[in-house]
Amino acid sequence: MEKKKFKVCVLPSDRTGVSKFRSIDPHLYLQKMYPEEFWVDIIYDPDYNNDEFWKGYDLIHYHRQIGPNHEMSKMVARKLTKWGIPHIMDIDDHWLPGVEHPAYMMIKKNGIDKQIVENLKLAGHVTTTTEEFVNEIKKLNPNVSIYPNAIDHEEKQYVPNPTKSDKVRVGWLGGSSHIKDLEILNGVFGRLNSDRRGKFQTVLCGYDLRGTMTEMDRETGKEKNRPILPHESVWYKYEQIFTDNYNTVDGDYKKELLDFKKKKVSGDLNSSYRRVWTKPITTYASSYNFFDVSIAPLKEHTFNRVKSQLKVIEAGFHKKALIVQNFGPYTIDCVNAFEKGGGINPEGNCLMVDTVKNHKDWYKHIKRLIDNPELVKDLGQKLYDTVYPKYALKTVTETRVEFYRELIKKS
Repeated sequence: MEKKKFKVCVLPSDRTGVSKFRSIDPHLYLQKMYPEEFWVDIIYDPDYNNDEFWKGYDLIHYHRQIGPNHEMSKMVARKLTKWGIPHIMDIDDHWLPGVEHPAYMMIKKNGIDKQIVENLKLAGHVTTTTEEFVNEIKKLNPNVSIYPNAIDHEEKQYVPNPTKSDKVRVGWLGGSSHIKDLEILNGVFGRLNSDRRGKFQTVLCGYDLRGTMTEMDRETGKEKNRPILPHESVWYKYEQIFTDNYNTVDGDYKKELLDFKKKKVSGDLNSSYRRVWTKPITTYASSYNFFDVSIAPLKEHTFNRVKSQLKVIEAGFHKKALIVQNFGPYTIDCVNAFEKGGGINPEGNCLMVDTVKNHKDWYKHIKRLIDNPELVKDLGQKLYDTVYPKYALKTVTETRVEFYRELIKKS
């Protein structure tokens, strides 16, 4: 007689963003590793009012909320608790970003932070990314477990295939909410350009001019949306940082950049700066192949303190040297290769910058790697050895499956 499979329903929160790491990939891999034991359905829009649908599953996994609105999410969570069906809420970012975050006003205006807090209290179990965030969530729900972001090391975008260059290339890959983090680097690349011109290249990955801006109509008093103009984009501000307000590029290239015509990559191997345009979530990490040193400045506040260490993991899988803020998620796996007083730590896998030394150490550490290409390779290999196999999807799935077995057994 064939053994009954455990049925797992996964409800992703989106199709192109965080759900890849927190919902879709982990559960597809779960079914791949344990096909005789688990059956996974990934469903975006189930019949939320159909009780028999929910009762057909042994476990429900969702990101932040169940369904299209908060009231629906509360209703379903309470029913699942009543029926004894394990339901896991996953959350990877704090429910309330700081006032500098572009989504802050929208979140406060719509009470989204309060809704997420209520969802956390109603969840049977919660999963998140770091111990720091666990400690925050436990104030609302004691049933919290860590399942870090993990990567399928065989997925093409995470298999290193670096482009070659005689220059040391310093790059950043991220999204549109990091202006206050990147402002930490103001003036750094201009200073480096004065000292090491021609020996390094800056690379900005993820460049994206899509989006809208909300304006108030003066005549009607109503809000209206319009497409954002290139010079209004946060990516334009990012680029000013990476080019020292375009002073590190020549006149012709500056003109090309300010034409804002989309192509896969602006600039070439000999340029002082390259702009790498945005890619879909399924290929975005391939942009790590354009640079040698990954940088991760981070402003100190609660939202950043509880973030995940995904940038460390991605850089490690690509064997990149890494310079990070000595704060929050980057203190989990990173070990500074340079000790106080100038000593070398042979166990170090990256370079770390204390916030009180932002004004000098970002410059010093980047300069140090520009001058020591062999150190770039050494740190990249050590970071890889740190994150693999620890954050391989196979490793994390092996711990997740034990958790799921236990929850289902108790239900």
